[in-house]
Amino acid sequence: MLAAETRRLGGPDAQGRTMPKVTYVEYNGNEHIVEVPLGTSVMRGAVDNNVPGIDADCGGECACATCHVYLGPEWLAKIGTPAEGSQEASMLSFAAVAQPNSRLSCQITMTPDLDGLVVSMPEGQH
Repeated sequence: MLAAETRRLGGPDAQGRTMPKVTYVEYNGNEHIVEVPLGTSVMRGAVDNNVPGIDADCGGECACATCHVYLGPEWLAKIGTPAEGSQEASMLSFAAVAQPNSRLSCQITMTPDLDGLVVSMPEGQH
């Protein structure tokens, strides 16, 4: 495994709690561990910290698939799949490398339960 780097987005919250961390894994295995504020999308955490592979061309409006990520089984069970017929499901249908564990990171909002979340990026998104 390649060395990971940790970046911080703003430090502890107003109550002094540590923010949840997300590990973004590029297709080549490089990891980026970022603290993402509660209520912020996983996509925004990546964009604000210049994580390669999350382009977010639409700015988080669920109108493209350039923030496409894969979730491991433990996280998919916690977060769930896109609702059938949803805008997210429609956008993922256009992603060339979508899998059953695909999600758009703009549609995942950080909560305390997601501390330690690991998302991986597809090959075509680097």
